[in-house]
Amino acid sequence: MIDDISYVRRSELETSVLFELICHRYERRSLLVTSNQPFREWDEIFPSGSMTVAAVDRLVHHCHIVGIKGESYRQKAAAARVSSDAAEPPM
Repeated sequence: MIDDISYVRRSELETSVLFELICHRYERRSLLVTSNQPFREWDEIFPSGSMTVAAVDRLVHHCHIVGIKGESYRQKAAAARVSSDAAEPPM
């Protein structure tokens, strides 16, 4: 599982290793990838457009894409904490 693939910028070496992992697992083993960016914005993840196309091509070939829309549960929990902290009287 690769969580939040597009969350943090990676070095060229790191993205090359990521690409090799995707290629190695392609048609051999499952790979679950989460991202907060659509595929059209993955050019920011990989150092070249051709590497992006090749990686996405392998990922989507036998995949099930699940799009999730709605409020982030982390954002909702943080807002609830802020509300509860504000409701508590100061010591």
